[in-house]
Amino acid sequence: MFKKNPTSVRLTLRALGYLLSYPDAQLRSVMPQLIDALQAEQALTAERMDELKAVCQHLAALDPLEAEARYVDNFDRGRQTSLHLFEHVHGDSRDRGPALIDLMQTYEKSGLQFEADELPDHLPVVLEFASTQPPEVAKEFLGEMAHILNALFSALVARNSPYASVIAAVLEVSGQRVQSVALTPEPAMDEVWAEPEAFGGCSTQGQSKPGNLRDGQPVHFVRNARTERAPQGVSA
Repeated sequence: MFKKNPTSVRLTLRALGYLLSYPDAQLRSVMPQLIDALQAEQALTAERMDELKAVCQHLAALDPLEAEARYVDNFDRGRQTSLHLFEHVHGDSRDRGPALIDLMQTYEKSGLQFEADELPDHLPVVLEFASTQPPEVAKEFLGEMAHILNALFSALVARNSPYASVIAAVLEVSGQRVQSVALTPEPAMDEVWAEPEAFGGCSTQGQSKPGNLRDGQPVHFVRNARTERAPQGVSA
């Protein structure tokens, strides 16, 4: 049964964030626990839960190398499907730095210390932070990113990626409408990553891209120097 106003979305947000992490052996081994965590709070519709179960079963059934390669193809090859949210808005422009600083300050004002190899706008990081907040605060925080999430959802749908269902679940638990939006064309990967011509001026396009999405899946936040432990199987 679907609860319109769940008293907690903590487990749901952490499970969704973990499901969007690099599908290494540890993640694939806890798929049943992720489903249990998602069902515990009943924050998603039955239809969305069926989709997420299918995603978990799909990832668990894939050859490990195939699962990892598909993850890279989905999230590490092009801006439209990047899990770094500010890349959708600012790209590699100078505006991204101040936006990341503002986000870090949001984390710090909540009494949390950010500890991760990833940038603070990486969606699994954002979801773990939201999971530490009261439900209404978490929903408002994620709601501010709904336009980015819908663009990400639309790009994943265009690629026939099962991960689109996970983004749809993030929007749903945030109380936002899941909808397809028009996508801005992006240059081919060869063009994005091309070396600048000698003496042709400086270019940050592509070459200042954040670290590879495969780098680490640590617990991201601690409160007052005491690590908050998520339920088994939900947070690494």
